[in-house]
Amino acid sequence: MTRTLFAADALLPSGWAKDVLLAWDDAGQLTRVEAGASASANAPSATGPLVPGMPNLHSHAFQRAIAGLTEFRGEANDSFWSWRTLMYRFASRLDPVQLEAIAFGLYVEMIEAGYTSVCEFHYVHHDVDGRPYADDATLSLALLRAAQRAGIGLTLLPVLYQASGFGGLPPNDGQRRFIRSTDSMLRLLERLKPACDAQGARLGLAPHSLRAVPPEGLREALAGLNAIDATAPVHIHIAEQTKEVDDCIAWSGQRPVEWLLDHADVDARWCLVHATHMDADEYRRAAASGAVAGLCPTTEANLGDGIFDLPRWHGAWGVGSDSHVCVNAAEELLMLEYSQRLATRQRNVAADTSQPQVATAMTMRAVEGGARASGRPVAGLAVGQQADFIALDPTHAALAGLPASDMLSSHVFASHRTSAIDAVWIAGQARVHSGRHILHDSATAGFIAARRQLLNTP
Repeated sequence: MTRTLFAADALLPSGWAKDVLLAWDDAGQLTRVEAGASASANAPSATGPLVPGMPNLHSHAFQRAIAGLTEFRGEANDSFWSWRTLMYRFASRLDPVQLEAIAFGLYVEMIEAGYTSVCEFHYVHHDVDGRPYADDATLSLALLRAAQRAGIGLTLLPVLYQASGFGGLPPNDGQRRFIRSTDSMLRLLERLKPACDAQGARLGLAPHSLRAVPPEGLREALAGLNAIDATAPVHIHIAEQTKEVDDCIAWSGQRPVEWLLDHADVDARWCLVHATHMDADEYRRAAASGAVAGLCPTTEANLGDGIFDLPRWHGAWGVGSDSHVCVNAAEELLMLEYSQRLATRQRNVAADTSQPQVATAMTMRAVEGGARASGRPVAGLAVGQQADFIALDPTHAALAGLPASDMLSSHVFASHRTSAIDAVWIAGQARVHSGRHILHDSATAGFIAARRQLLNTP
């Protein structure tokens, strides 16, 4: 059965269009996107302008439960590394029921905030003592169930983690729940693929970082992944901190992105998460490879990582909420643009002559890059793509009375006290009405209960 929706204004991959009729099939795939159409008596109308749903290309779901709880000075020079120690302590307590509750609450929150799919960079694999569960996929399956219940599209990225530092340094006690041999990771992928396929989720692989996966592990894991699915997404943390860059040079004589490009077949299926600290040649070569830059501006700011040089990057990029100190697609775009303004002392950095409206330009780029990183057909309002879209609220004080493109601009830059999202559809199913997910209450209650249990665990 074909379903339809009419919108007076909609943001298509080519830009803003008037009088757009959308149609999709039972699988939630768009079969018709027609601009200049006439409103049909049989087609419901969107309350406000339609914009494509945003793919969230980097998430550690369990970290949502510690957001805001690490904002105190513990060392003379607090950094990513001191934050990581606190995060490890929290990860050591987590059980499968709590993970599912936290992820379900988070994914509902994401949908309300404009994300319609998520790439879950999942590295807590084992029981609290570091031993595998009887079903090795226990925690991965918890994430699949949470995503299915919330209704968010999922790219599941089990993380290969084998060392505590460059050169294959032995893992430390805080990493015991993460560690896997390459063979055990490939067995996990084979176990998970049927479950992902049945749910419409995408399965990929995340070598955690060059410091956590030695060269032979990286090489063997990629070969094994290719045997399972040669098109599967590959995500890796890289060049997030200056210490990581310094340590990589000390180990190999090369910078992280430089080393990766010289030793792996990096292409458009790769997402280079953060990639904050690159030199000019790395920016050029990485962009030319087709890889997506996975930018997480609010987390990178929270951890003091540094600022990605967006004007220097001539490639695909998308945004992720990473540690979830902020769960809001519009705020990630705002933070990315504002960081560039602070670095360059200029305004409207992410716009260009082809698209001078900053919010419009950023939304189009982030959707395109996020879809590529997801490995799923979520690249916007076009035939063959999934029917993932958002209706902005034209009655919101920051948006009321404005043209559609200015409504999106105000949504990104001027509406964060209260949400300017009215409705969200994922795969053609309405998940949010009047700014609220249909499962908001149960998701929130479960999240709060799980967090309370974790904080009370010795």
